[in-house]
Amino acid sequence: MNIQEYISSGILELYVCGALTEEESKEVSNELKKYPEIEKEVEQIENSLNQLSTAAAPYNPNQLLAIIKNKLHLVDNSKTIPIRKENKKTNIVLYIGWAASIALLIGLFSVLQDRNQLRENLNVVNAQKAKMEQQINDAHASAEKKEELLAIFRDKNMVTVPLDGQEVAPEAYAAVHWDKQSKKVYIDAKNLPTPPEGKEYQVWSLTLDPLTPTSIGLLSNFSDDENKVFMLENINSSQAFGITLEPKGGSESPTMEQLYTLGTVKTS
Repeated sequence: MNIQEYISSGILELYVCGALTEEESKEVSNELKKYPEIEKEVEQIENSLNQLSTAAAPYNPNQLLAIIKNKLHLVDNSKTIPIRKENKKTNIVLYIGWAASIALLIGLFSVLQDRNQLRENLNVVNAQKAKMEQQINDAHASAEKKEELLAIFRDKNMVTVPLDGQEVAPEAYAAVHWDKQSKKVYIDAKNLPTPPEGKEYQVWSLTLDPLTPTSIGLLSNFSDDENKVFMLENINSSQAFGITLEPKGGSESPTMEQLYTLGTVKTS
């Protein structure tokens, strides 16, 4: 610890004036016990403040005379005409005391302002640091998720079904990655437009003869998923997959006028 820097920081003046928090005061008290130089500096500050208080106190000679007479048990019945005399020395000391007190207050106020500004700056830095750490964590999590998805899509047991855009959205595209063993499908919906308010996409498993659609789930929270990859369960013997835009919460049967993508499973 650099004792001189600690003394010059202004924290001891704030400690003597009681301007520190309880925790900060405890820290200074601990330093006083460990370092005699700091304890001596605090004593000097306290003595200086006491001297300033004494010098700044108003001097009343009449009051002092009355106290002396009272101590000597003297009674003065004569009437006297008080003559006011200027005590230049007393006035000079008084002015110096007030000037020193004002200078000390200005110094303490400046130190307090500096400390408050430092605290604000520290809070800003800590907030920026926390935000940056969160961004780094999010980036790592996103990278890990992408690596996991790549491993899934490259699995030799995975059946990939491309879903082309239909009349309502010719430019739309999606892909279904179907793991028949685990009975899971991964919907890659990166090239689907963001659904409007109150709507969401619903995925259908289809058998073609006769045409029978079965819902396997919704692509909920579409805008929140950065990768736009959704995992759903599929226990059906699917021959095709389709995605429609439905009211939020889904529908019992697909709205064919809102069929966005459709694709058939290739038979081996």
